[in-house]
Formats: sequence, C-alpha cells, structure tokens
Amino acid sequence: MIEGVSVKPLRQILDERGKVMHMLRCDDLAFLSFGEMYFSIVYPGAIKGWHNHKKMTLNIAVPYGAIKLVLYDERESSKTRGEIQEIFLGPENYCLVRIPPRVWNGFKGIGLTQSLVADCSTIPYDPEEIDRKDPLDPSIPYTWELINK
Repeated sequence: MIEGVSVKPLRQILDERGKVMHMLRCDDLAFLSFGEMYFSIVYPGAIKGWHNHKKMTLNIAVPYGAIKLVLYDERESSKTRGEIQEIFLGPENYCLVRIPPRVWNGFKGIGLTQSLVADCSTIPYDPEEIDRKDPLDPSIPYTWELINK
C-alpha cells in the first residue's frame, strides 16, 4: 500500500426498503477537515486521470457502479516512491479511500453501467492546486488496458 493511503470498509444498512451507505463522519479517524463534497459520473471504459493535488486530501467512495482506482507515488520523500496501487471500488467493495496530497490518482469505469464516485475533499477545489497528466502519459508506469491473466 502507498504510504499515507488508507482503505476503510464502510457500513451498509440494508432492509426491505433499500439501504443506507455510510461514507464519512466528522468523528471518524479518517476525517481531517471539510472543504467540499462532490460527485463524479464515469462512463464504462472511460478514464479520469491523472490528477495530483498539492494540498488537498481526497476521501473517495463509490456507492453505485464500479471503478478501478489507480494511485502512483512520485513523492521524493516517500518510502513507497515509484509504487502503483490498484483498488477496485463499488457496492461490493464499499470502502473509503483516503488519498494524501501529491499522490497521482485516476480511475476507470468498469462494468456495464455508469459509476458514481463521491469525494469529500479537505479543501475547496482550486485550479492552481492541481496538476494533471494525460491518462496515457508515459511518465507514470501504468497501462489502463484490460490484462487477462
């Protein structure tokens, strides 16, 4: 696992009416501060990435659909510099993933339906605070292709 990243299983409460899917509370150990909450829709096969936040910590959960979240650690002072981490998220693996600043991240919609990605970030969005790369940028040693093993 990449240094500073945490993955926490989340609670789902089901009954005959439906379910409640918890994400983040202010008294959770993962909670640092509140900046903004937003949702991103990703279509099957679409890739959103690469992103790298200078100050923002992301808290991501996927209550609907499924994604492959990919992280790349390029931080010079990190013990896990150069490592890639894949995390598959959706209702079947309903988790909160905390991504610290300066970790490259991106995700790909997998499955047959669109996916809903929820992010509760620690600061409001600021275009000066984010770096972006093309999903196929060769400086990140990752391929988004489906690999059948």
